[in-house]
Amino acid sequence: MVTSVDLSGLPADRIRVRPSPLAELGAVLHVLAEPQHHQDTATALAVSAELAGELEEFSLLWYSGRADFLFPPDPRPSLREELDGVDRLDDERWVAAALAAHRATSPAPRTWSPLSDAVVRERALAAARARGPQQAAWAERVLADPATERERVRRFLLACESAFFGAVWDRVRPALTEEADRRRFDLAREGIGALGRISHAIGVDTERGTLTIDKLQDQSADGRDGLTLIPSAYGAPHMTIVYATGWQPVLHYPAPGWDPRPVLRVEELDARLTALAHPLRLRFCRTLARGPHTTGELADFWQVTAPEVSRHLAVLKAAGLLISARRGRYVTYRLDIAACTGLGQQLVDVLGR
Repeated sequence: MVTSVDLSGLPADRIRVRPSPLAELGAVLHVLAEPQHHQDTATALAVSAELAGELEEFSLLWYSGRADFLFPPDPRPSLREELDGVDRLDDERWVAAALAAHRATSPAPRTWSPLSDAVVRERALAAARARGPQQAAWAERVLADPATERERVRRFLLACESAFFGAVWDRVRPALTEEADRRRFDLAREGIGALGRISHAIGVDTERGTLTIDKLQDQSADGRDGLTLIPSAYGAPHMTIVYATGWQPVLHYPAPGWDPRPVLRVEELDARLTALAHPLRLRFCRTLARGPHTTGELADFWQVTAPEVSRHLAVLKAAGLLISARRGRYVTYRLDIAACTGLGQQLVDVLGR
């Protein structure tokens, strides 16, 4: 399963790569709204009681997903400039993005318009009610008076900048700017194929002009008129793509170096879980966790044939769970403890990507 972006015919110089204070603030607010998913970064962030109340009230904007308007297609140097761009959206588009929690729970209709479509309106309200009374009340206010709520959200975001995000942005901006410069240089030299080096979870088909993001969802976006890439210090493990109809695709990706955890593709995770699901392979892992063994030793210990041991070890090794070493005529195998230790976190990362 992948999310794909059609880039056919798009010149590499039409791909923007820039840091965005608005997108990074959205990532920080998501971390604060979901601290159990980001314990390593959430502990370094704090908000006042007043801001915490509005953080919860407006959480439909950054709870499980983030509103598309938090990812500007043309990032600007300052948060205020980017919010000015959001203000230029009409109410229809702003409300549709603000009440887009449906994306995490059910397929969306092609045209998502809570302001003008009664059926879509009820679906948006139902999704908000499922998230809590504060969110439900806010969704009602958004539909009744979008102008007032837009201004409240803007004031909240600027208050976050004054209270804590300004210092965060000053700290991470130089590294994100350097990352964006590096990607632009690679694009100018190599074309869209250079995008594949951003992350193990990104693939590029240069012949077809297709960018794929390894996610547990099937979505597609048309990027033939432009694509924006925004590096993030607080986005990991999520790789967020704007794919809704009517919005230019924007990819918000964790900048390399800000998350030390290895990126595992969906098929790699599946191979590891499948390898460990077999009871005999699990028994082999129990033995190999205690030290290196040969095929013959495993066959004797578990009373199975050597060819059967070899077949199962091949599956475990292909899944990246074993380390082998040759000593003269013998090959020994041991469990890759680091790969197994990180498997639970990698599962969570793939699910959350």
